[in-house]
Amino acid sequence: MTVDLNRAEWFKSSYSSGGQDCVEIAFLEGGSVGVRDSKNPAGPALVFAPGEWDAFTAGVNRGEFNRL
Repeated sequence: MTVDLNRAEWFKSSYSSGGQDCVEIAFLEGGSVGVRDSKNPAGPALVFAPGEWDAFTAGVNRGEFNRL
């Protein structure tokens, strides 16, 4: 999937401490979601289809990624 990220509006979570060690996301056309490292905004970004993003965030909310 090729997505133009030039006009993406990136933001950090409201839970972020405001530092540089954050993940930023952008809601893109067609419902896709972009994810990038805030320390390297010109670097690569991941792009998730709407269903993929929904499955990921549902897993986060269920605690599937919590460390034991």
